[in-house]
Amino acid sequence: MFNDLSSPLALLQTRRSGKPRDLIAPGPDDAQLRQILEVALRTPDHGKLAPWRFVIVPQDKRDALAALLEAAYRAEKPDAGRLEIEAMHQFAQQAPTLVVALSAPVVGSKIPVWEQELSAGAAIMNLLHATHALGFAGGWLTGWPSYNDDVRDAFGGAGEKIAGFIFIGTPGRPQEERPRPEYDDSVSVWDR
Repeated sequence: MFNDLSSPLALLQTRRSGKPRDLIAPGPDDAQLRQILEVALRTPDHGKLAPWRFVIVPQDKRDALAALLEAAYRAEKPDAGRLEIEAMHQFAQQAPTLVVALSAPVVGSKIPVWEQELSAGAAIMNLLHATHALGFAGGWLTGWPSYNDDVRDAFGGAGEKIAGFIFIGTPGRPQEERPRPEYDDSVSVWDR
């Protein structure tokens, strides 16, 4: 069973992202989405800088997002084929709820940018944990749109980076496990 809500530990042990293309309605309502984002704001943050931001893309703005992605993609790849353009439109239309997460490091802070970027990743993970705790599923995607300056500029400024597109909804099909790292391959005991 994935995303077992019987206890906090059970949820963490069984958490499974949803594939954005498979997430359907219902998604969180406005109050639930606010609750999810308020959990994300409780992320460890050395220096209390809040080096991340979230931008909600409402359902009625998805066509505009698709047009933005297409224009940016064509500007970068003028010879793009029909399937590539369709992929940009499909990306924009996935799942009922979309939140764009931005890494927004505070320049000039004594806190290293790397720590601020780690905090942004942790904020997204908290967002996903809250999503799953409310009985929904979320998927964190990056891909081409995350690294294009025109797309970034639609959501943030030059000093920011898109850390991910977070798609939220209800799984439309049974979820499947994915390969996980073996404990002994990833965990060791320091012995010097």
